[in-house]
Amino acid sequence: MTQGVTPVRAFVALEIPEAVRTALASSLDDIRGDLPQARWTRPAGWHLTLKVLGEVDRPTLDRLTEELSVRAGGGPSVTVRLGSSGFFPRPTRARVAWVGGEAPNAPATAAAVPQAARSVGFARERRPWSLHLTVARLRSPWPEPAVSAFLDWGRRLEIGAFVCREVVLFESDLRPVGAVYTALERFLLQ
Repeated sequence: MTQGVTPVRAFVALEIPEAVRTALASSLDDIRGDLPQARWTRPAGWHLTLKVLGEVDRPTLDRLTEELSVRAGGGPSVTVRLGSSGFFPRPTRARVAWVGGEAPNAPATAAAVPQAARSVGFARERRPWSLHLTVARLRSPWPEPAVSAFLDWGRRLEIGAFVCREVVLFESDLRPVGAVYTALERFLLQ
């Protein structure tokens, strides 16, 4: 990684394969028109966040890269099956709509990332990791019929399982058209 004084907005995540993004986007298109207005996230940016880092100086990012290569690199690959939906913080006060799922073999990888971050000075996570993919940011909470429709859609969602074979350290560049994510480092999983 190159040294510099400008901090980098960064996060660590699992990538979602293009075929899965396409299938999920198609399924969302089937329901989006029936839901209230929201800022829908772009499929090209979809990922499963393991740790949000925020603004990070380059020396810290370099140390984190070394820690991630030791703690996360070589860990077990993660098999994911998307198939649920929900809201943060809760349906009646929703600000974020998400797609969830299962990743039974994710705990080791999901734990290795915050451990690596803590070892170079990042704060301990307040909540345990939960698999979610942000699909929309809501300007105001949706009415109950829309909440129910989105939750019902999520219960019926069937996206084939996929395997994540890398943990990726991303830079997030905020632009008028939305955030653009660039992979800075990749850590291969087994």
